[in-house]
Amino acid sequence: MSDSPYIFDATADNFQQQVMEASAKTPVLVDVWADWCAPCKQLMPILEKLTNEYQGNLLLAKVNADQQQELTASLGVRSLPTVILVKDGQAVDGFNSALPESELRKLLEKHVEAPAEDPYEKAHALWESGDVDGALAIFTEMNQKDPEDVDILIDLAQLKAEKGDLETAEQVLDSLAPEDKLGHKAKQLAARVKFLKQSGELPPEAELEQKLEANPKDPEALHQLALHKILQEQNAEAMDLLIRLMQADSQYKDGVAKTTLVELFEKLGNNNPDVRTYRRKLYAMMY
Repeated sequence: MSDSPYIFDATADNFQQQVMEASAKTPVLVDVWADWCAPCKQLMPILEKLTNEYQGNLLLAKVNADQQQELTASLGVRSLPTVILVKDGQAVDGFNSALPESELRKLLEKHVEAPAEDPYEKAHALWESGDVDGALAIFTEMNQKDPEDVDILIDLAQLKAEKGDLETAEQVLDSLAPEDKLGHKAKQLAARVKFLKQSGELPPEAELEQKLEANPKDPEALHQLALHKILQEQNAEAMDLLIRLMQADSQYKDGVAKTTLVELFEKLGNNNPDVRTYRRKLYAMMY
């Protein structure tokens, strides 16, 4: 028996109610299978995966042909696997082979309403694609509906910071409870705001790279170029520049290279492979 609320074992006793009648509201895939049927075992995980993806817009009724011989015969099954899509009490589609997932998706798309997209996931997808305004609109609406959700609030503040509204982002940080300020996302936001404030008057990257060609140990150029890399999420490059800055002048701006490295480690988290690499390099230099 599956743990999914959308998947159940169908029997002669429950078939009328849980399949035929239920299909008036929700389409039901009837999968007739047997333990000895290899294609059945190949198909079933795919059917379960797709059913769960529909988040309640589709049900999966599994009929064990050996245990439910009378029901299997009444369905007109002549070979296994046999899959029947029931909608409004009628068989509207089906097949009797182990179809690939791509074909199963096409079949379901013809009959089953797609699940509603999770707004949080949609906002992050827009954000990752570069559509900051689109993500900001969704997070703003979500925050209005649930102003106590700290994750949404921090994401909203992060987007505000990306748009240049550092004041609002700082206000959000100040408003967080002490325990929330210790969370990974809050630390990320704090570091991001700090780096954005520092980057306000940065010279162009090309100019900084020219300075480093002329003097590879120029501390100001190393620091400013590292900030550029951080803002572009080129974190390994940024860490490398900060290590070079420590080697060139560890006391530059009261040890800003070490401070920035530690902030970057916190921003990215201990599981980041670049963090592990450059933390070892930092410790090797210090000890």
